Amino acid sequence: MLISVVSTVKNEERNIGDLLDSLVIQEPPVEVLVVDADSSDRTREIVAEYSRRYPTVRLLLQGGTRGEGRNFGVRNAQGTAVAFIDGDCIANPFWVKALRDGLRGSKIVAGKTIHIGYKPFEELERVELYYHGSDVTFPSSNLAYDRAVFLALGGFVTAEDIDLNLQAVTAGYSILSKPDAIVYHRTRRSAYDFVRQAFWNGAGRKQLTLKHGGLWTRYRPIEMFRQQATFWSMVRLGAALFGYVGYKMFGRRREAPR
Repeated sequence: MLISVVSTVKNEERNIGDLLDSLVIQEPPVEVLVVDADSSDRTREIVAEYSRRYPTVRLLLQGGTRGEGRNFGVRNAQGTAVAFIDGDCIANPFWVKALRDGLRGSKIVAGKTIHIGYKPFEELERVELYYHGSDVTFPSSNLAYDRAVFLALGGFVTAEDIDLNLQAVTAGYSILSKPDAIVYHRTRRSAYDFVRQAFWNGAGRKQLTLKHGGLWTRYRPIEMFRQQATFWSMVRLGAALFGYVGYKMFGRRREAPR
């Protein structure tokens, strides 16, 4: 099974080499599609260097949002399945192998993401949201889809990964969790970035609620408090609530920070 790995990047000069080093050693057959969104640093040059050394690495150019870039990458992919990873991530050497094993029995596979860097990000877990019995909050920094299913669902649209997962579950698919498909994700570098990310996450949840009416009833705030009653979890929750409540005030949601 050929797996196409799609990564959308912008100004990832600092990280892109580490990502590609981790991808070119994955179990074949695999192709790596890096979709650059108008980088102003050396990101494109670095990817071009890797593409000359490794025939499986391809550089694509597509501006717009992260979701639009990923959709463009999938349309240009040759694999039976597509896997997504961010430009500031590093894949475990057996990442693709674990995803491929999962895709033999499921159309959608989510791996485990380990955050490294800024301590508040490292310690916090995802705020899970269950829909039709499945957790739909698995991030697209470590997510694989059967390509035909992805295209049939229409790809990434509103609030990107959660919305796509919601559509998939609604259509009758299940999301297989593969904890051995590990990706290491560099976190934001400051408290400001931490709060900003939480704000836009909250705005994204508001978008989802508007699109999938009544979705808010499926959140589990009491359970979340019990599991993560820390200072930084409260900071994240406050910023996310501000983004959620203030969504209409701030107008149409811009793309979340890369």
